[in-house]
Amino acid sequence: MEKEIELIRMSSTEIMEKVAAYKDEQIIILNQVNKVSETEQYSPIRADFFLAILCLRGKASLSLNNNSYEIGRNDLMICHPQTLLKHGMIGDDFECCGFCLSPEYAKRIFVMSTSANNWYSRLYLEQHPIISLNDEESQLFCQYYNLLNSKLTGTPHRHQKELINALLQAFIYEFQDSMEKYIQLKPVAFNSSNNLFNAFMELLISSYPKERSVSYYANRLFVTSKYLSAVCKENSGETASDLITCYVMKDIVCLLKSPDKSIKEIANELNFATLSFFGKYVKRNLGLSPKEYREKLSQQEGNV
Repeated sequence: MEKEIELIRMSSTEIMEKVAAYKDEQIIILNQVNKVSETEQYSPIRADFFLAILCLRGKASLSLNNNSYEIGRNDLMICHPQTLLKHGMIGDDFECCGFCLSPEYAKRIFVMSTSANNWYSRLYLEQHPIISLNDEESQLFCQYYNLLNSKLTGTPHRHQKELINALLQAFIYEFQDSMEKYIQLKPVAFNSSNNLFNAFMELLISSYPKERSVSYYANRLFVTSKYLSAVCKENSGETASDLITCYVMKDIVCLLKSPDKSIKEIANELNFATLSFFGKYVKRNLGLSPKEYREKLSQQEGNV
């Protein structure tokens, strides 16, 4: 028997706090996700945390950025801040463990664990948020989870903060090693170009709604637009403008796939000056107007 989890009228953090074994301003340790209330009003939510959850047994389904996924035993779900989450079905026998990190705390941990800044790793996880682990990798995740849980809930001591940071950094390194079986990760280059590119991508990905001008990001990073674009081209093969457009369109497509908001509401939410400008922007990048794109989606669903 399954039950539908309707996640809204609450922030994403408030929902995670309902199933927390431990919580503070930086980290939430999760268990018993199947205890989320069934009475909440349905609506998607935008994650305001970094989330890692491992399924221990049972099955569940959910939507991330309007793409449907199922998770089962030994499946690890990685969710970055600004991911759009939607309700799913959770089996009565579903068990999991995991943790949430605040965006600011996650950024500090990732900076300390430099391999986690790898562009290719982040891009892969955006496209494949569910990773199937083998039994050894799953046991390793549980070991880190149990250690984090015991240290956070145990008697406070002088170096507790440093110990938690070290455990999370070690987990990131272990995870990066596991990722090598999926993609060939490039070694992190310790130079100003790579550091600037990572800072730009962090700023771009973590912002919502996203600014669409290169100059905005260049000014925030204290460089010229021309130099920022050259650095992006060097590190990713794409210009800064191309990367901005890519991530803006991800937000647009995600919202257009959801029937909860009108096209005008989406344009306003994403800070487009006029509905006409929004329509032209979408048409230029998708080849269809927002209305035509929604109609196409509706036809595709009708043919399924």
